[in-house]
Amino acid sequence: MKSLPITIDSVRKAYGSYVALDDVSLDIRAGEFLTLLGPSGSGKTTLLMALAGFVRPDSGKLLLGARDVTRLAPNRREIGIVFQNYALFPHMNVLANVEYPLMLRRIPKAEARQRALDTLARVKLDGLSERGIGALSGGQRQRVALARAIVFEPRVMLMDEPLSALDKNLRETMQYEIRRLHDDLGITTIYVTHDQREALTMSDRIAVMNSGRIQQIDAPQRIYDRPSTRFVAEFMGEANIIAPGLARKVDGTGASRETLMIRAESLHLNASLAG
Repeated sequence: MKSLPITIDSVRKAYGSYVALDDVSLDIRAGEFLTLLGPSGSGKTTLLMALAGFVRPDSGKLLLGARDVTRLAPNRREIGIVFQNYALFPHMNVLANVEYPLMLRRIPKAEARQRALDTLARVKLDGLSERGIGALSGGQRQRVALARAIVFEPRVMLMDEPLSALDKNLRETMQYEIRRLHDDLGITTIYVTHDQREALTMSDRIAVMNSGRIQQIDAPQRIYDRPSTRFVAEFMGEANIIAPGLARKVDGTGASRETLMIRAESLHLNASLAG
């Protein structure tokens, strides 16, 4: 399948006096895995829901490829979505849940069944097609949600904190599985999380958000090593912040009176040779 680039152009969304998205602009490359990372209330989920079509921006544009989808209904955007609570149908078995998007698109029944079975095999759930949703573990439900989101071959995938309900070991396993699926399928993916380690592990790039704005967008290592704001420095991990005027100029910092950040793992202490 051919993935699409995404353009977010000066998007704003307010609820009364509260500004959820404040003139957000972002270009996402076709086939990229980009994570929206930030604390609660930063605007990351609002931006994802705007892309999905569940939140209508007050101003600005959203483009999938060259297509303006700003006012387009969610079901016409052809986007795969994995929600935080999975949103599976409890009265349907695994196979019926995965077939559902194909039935909505009027895919012939035999073809829909085979595509659903093939997709279940891709997410390592072959053999569980007839099982009820209530009989599945959390990790298995997550895989069903993934299968349902990709079975109709979307060109864009949106994921809203899909691993938040899983325990640590299962989260790490599913991080690997989601990234493997992305690499296999090449779908442009936007992933929302507040978990810094998750973002650093999975992403091609990370967009750090706070107060409805993107604070920095870059590759994971650069976000961690070279934060552009104090907020990013402190949010991405333990950091020692040295304010202007409290440190002497040190060769190699490239700074004059800038705020400096030092991470503990970057410090190396040596005993004086002079004794």
